[in-house]
Amino acid sequence: MNFFVVLRKELTEQWWTKRLLIVAAALAAFGLASPLLAKFTPELLKSVPDLPAGLADLIPAPTLADAVAQYVKNMSQFGILLAALMSMGAVAQEKERGTAAMILARPVARLEFLLAKFAALALTFTASLALGALGCWYYTLLLFEPLAWGPFLALNGLMLVAFLVYVAVTLLCSTLARTQAAAAGLAFAGLLLVAGVGSLPRLEEYSPGRLFTWGAGLALGNADPAWPALWVSLGSIFAALAAAWLVFRRQEV
Repeated sequence: MNFFVVLRKELTEQWWTKRLLIVAAALAAFGLASPLLAKFTPELLKSVPDLPAGLADLIPAPTLADAVAQYVKNMSQFGILLAALMSMGAVAQEKERGTAAMILARPVARLEFLLAKFAALALTFTASLALGALGCWYYTLLLFEPLAWGPFLALNGLMLVAFLVYVAVTLLCSTLARTQAAAAGLAFAGLLLVAGVGSLPRLEEYSPGRLFTWGAGLALGNADPAWPALWVSLGSIFAALAAAWLVFRRQEV
């Protein structure tokens, strides 16, 4: 029961501080803009004054694949950044303000405290990504052709898993830090570490970034499955939350 009390507190706080609305508006805007950018960017390039003769003919006509690629690109960049920004102060800020001690005195188990924070962030990103997906699907229907719902939902599900990896890692960094500033530094170091490991040739197939590629392939009907990346991502979420709990249970707040 205490889990749901903290969860409600987190969601209410996200609402009143406008963080929930910011994430929802950002992902919805990028979802809507993706097919629009894919459709009209080539036309804008062709309309550039003094374009060399024949160059306009070399600019390919936009396709459904361009819309999906633009959607995945926008979401992978800004979704990950939002995941870090939303999570970096989740625990550190509570400890810095002294509110963590007040909540844990109710009593609330420390595991419940951490899981409620993760669940609130997961719900926020699920709802926000759903808005972005609806916007992308609708404008893709208008400007290109309809995307099959099943594969498109799978794409967004895989993106959500990737986002939650970064949420869990940043939550761990926030647990390790004593202040919000320190949590921010650790969080961005964690993002660089995950991105750096994922860029290594032998480890790329296991990185969360591989889920975006797999999802795009599913949406376009030419998927290259990346099950190892999915299992490693899910395991990373569990490991980060477990590590956060092991650290937090021994901390004085």
